Amino acid sequence: MLRKKGLLGDQLNDNDLHAVFGNRPSYDQIVSSFQIPSVDYYNMATATVDRHASGEKSNKTALICVDDQKNTRSYSYEELSILSNRFSNFLRNNGVKKGDVIALFAQQGLECAIAHLSAYKLGAIVAPLSYLYGPAAVEHVLNDCGAKWIVTQRYLWDRVQDAKLVLDIDFVIVSGGTHEGEIDFNATIDQTGDNDLKIENTLSDDPALLLYTSGSTGLPKGILHKQALLRGYLASVSLFYELDMGKEDQILWTLSDWSWVAGIFNVMLTGWYFGQTVVAGSQQFSVEWVFEFLELHKITHCFLTPTALKRLATIEEPKKNWPDIKLKAIGTGGEPLPGSVLTWSKKALGIPINEFYGLTEVNHLVGNCEKLWPIKPGSMGKAYPGHDIVIIDENGDQVPAGTVGEIAASDKDPTLFIGYWNNPNKTNEIRIGNRIRTGDFGYQDDDGYFWYKGREDDLIKSAGYRIGPAEIEDALVSHIAVAEAAVIGVDDEERGQVIKAFVFLTKREDASDQLVEELKQHVKHSLAFFKYPRIIDFVDEFPLTSTGKINRKELRLREKRVRNREI
Repeated sequence: MLRKKGLLGDQLNDNDLHAVFGNRPSYDQIVSSFQIPSVDYYNMATATVDRHASGEKSNKTALICVDDQKNTRSYSYEELSILSNRFSNFLRNNGVKKGDVIALFAQQGLECAIAHLSAYKLGAIVAPLSYLYGPAAVEHVLNDCGAKWIVTQRYLWDRVQDAKLVLDIDFVIVSGGTHEGEIDFNATIDQTGDNDLKIENTLSDDPALLLYTSGSTGLPKGILHKQALLRGYLASVSLFYELDMGKEDQILWTLSDWSWVAGIFNVMLTGWYFGQTVVAGSQQFSVEWVFEFLELHKITHCFLTPTALKRLATIEEPKKNWPDIKLKAIGTGGEPLPGSVLTWSKKALGIPINEFYGLTEVNHLVGNCEKLWPIKPGSMGKAYPGHDIVIIDENGDQVPAGTVGEIAASDKDPTLFIGYWNNPNKTNEIRIGNRIRTGDFGYQDDDGYFWYKGREDDLIKSAGYRIGPAEIEDALVSHIAVAEAAVIGVDDEERGQVIKAFVFLTKREDASDQLVEELKQHVKHSLAFFKYPRIIDFVDEFPLTSTGKINRKELRLREKRVRNREI
């Protein structure tokens, strides 16, 4: 783990830090000593599951699958390795070769695990689709990536087949029952399969993962990543999990879809790299179900979106009903987390929530680790070791501390994508000099902490002010009556735009004109007069993106449709 040059990025834990710096290493010491050595060859399957399958942890539980009826099935590292070898041989025997795309349309579970591992072993590219996708999105992604093979589940495939998709898929591999012309997933990994596999000797920069994510315009774009991508995540995951990944018997879980970078790297692959147990299981979200699941499966570390955490925080004392919760730390990202939720976690659960920031294209850029540096509520945290992050102006020049500009990463960042699938022009658009533009705006304070202001298309421009929705949402959620909030700008003849808030109440019956006025005054007093929402609507639910974030873009579109009808 340790070399004279400093701390390595492929393993970072408490013992190593203490060995170098003593009991209280500083942020600056860690950053200056950190490195991720280059390697010529890398494979995300052999570096995770296979590494432990041939070692002391071969019989350790690697994966626990929980279905909707709460039935569980466990798989050791050795079993996962063997099953993925069998599936790899099946794929290779049916024409899959290095560089081919294998689509994956499934929820968390064995199918996801095996598809990822097998694709990596063959040097193929896995293209996961969110299980929340409807027929149009599925059709677009499958045609865009050109996959000839898809791994899916019966109920998901049936859900989109009624739309009579026009696809060029040769092999549909399904679990949960097959129809004519389809292949039974379980038959491909049964005991008659070949356990031995010649694994492709993949280069670090070989393509391995094709993630589709929505942008501000157009259909989802394919974002292509390399085999060595995992190496860029290990240190930051270790940090937001409070340096516990080097300890034995940690159990990881997330609500998030394993088609999303957060589910794949914050839990699944990173958990396996460190030889931990990963739990797969998700149902229709409810606060009670999440707490029950955490307790039942003794989850120690999890990734949860701010949206989910805000809902959980409506339970003031969860340990009264679920006293055996074992959580040690929560990681969160994807949108700003209200400071009130940080306070709730420390008081109600006795653990930190470490927020981090990044994009699917280039991730884990900035974040927190309460064990090593104090959290400033509302801040995104500091640049994680190995990531060179600055605030730039429209010319790409770095701006002084305290000045709002665009958050930019280095074009040498360890999590940087290869490029947009079949779209080199779009790839070039996000580069400016030796920097990668994120499209997100914020500033860095004198202590090195970054503060988020909003995306370029989320920023509200009102009466000459540039206003980020995040801080207003934070202020609203800090009110006792508010469970969740989303803020957008709506057109206004006098001010250009005014602020509108959509509010989900802790108790629906509290909705009233009096509460609307109270919330306006609350934001005025919490932030500034010009930042209060002039319009507040109470809602029963929010539109969500496929990654579980509140979809402000959809809220803006709905607002425009309503206003157009009123004109």
